[in-house]
Amino acid sequence: MADRRELVDDPEIALRVSIRGHQAGVWTALPGIITKFDPDKLTCEVQPAIKALILDEKGVKNWVKMPLLVDCPVVFPSGGGFTLTFPLKNGDECLVMFASRCIDSWWQSGGVQVQAELRMHDLSDGFVLPGPRSVPKVPGAVSTTSVQLRNDAGDAYVSIDPDGQMDVVSPVNCNLSGANVNVNASGTILLNAPDIQLVGNVAITGTLDVSGKVQSPVDAEFDSIKISHHHHSGVQNGPSNSGPPLNF
Repeated sequence: MADRRELVDDPEIALRVSIRGHQAGVWTALPGIITKFDPDKLTCEVQPAIKALILDEKGVKNWVKMPLLVDCPVVFPSGGGFTLTFPLKNGDECLVMFASRCIDSWWQSGGVQVQAELRMHDLSDGFVLPGPRSVPKVPGAVSTTSVQLRNDAGDAYVSIDPDGQMDVVSPVNCNLSGANVNVNASGTILLNAPDIQLVGNVAITGTLDVSGKVQSPVDAEFDSIKISHHHHSGVQNGPSNSGPPLNF
């Protein structure tokens, strides 16, 4: 069935219809939903989240799902030998941006390549940018004062505020490992926990001050023990060793 606008003897209308028809084949960017993630190739299969309006042979308009976009390279922030990655999952939302020319040769070989095909703004040349969120999937309690790397629940994050204060928060375990781990502070390092365990040899340079109210089974309650200056009174020197430490 012919478009009735094609029957109107008006060059301006005909030109508008022609331009609009051309625009319909130029793909720029679309929101999408990830259906498969390949962590080895860093590519995604994506379902476009916008339906297409199709006019069938009878002139009836139908909204239909667009085809899956396959082998779309994922754009993670990276540079200088470093990459910030995310464990993408099926159902994650994203933005797919379409290159103006065919990317096949570049994707396969890198460097500067000739075009494998002379297509332009095609659905086959999409890059996936994870991150855009529809209203139902917006994470709550986003900080308005600090930069954060966080989970969607907001109960685990690394945060830096404009003054330089840094917080690392987790409802479960925080693990730090390395060949050598150095913690330096110009002020105080505070460890506050119901139970603190040190496994391995402990070397202390300086004074070890055990502060607070400590109850000895033989002496009265005392406030502080500085081990480097700690002496016992009423003891006579001799050639023998003392007995083992007492268990309190």
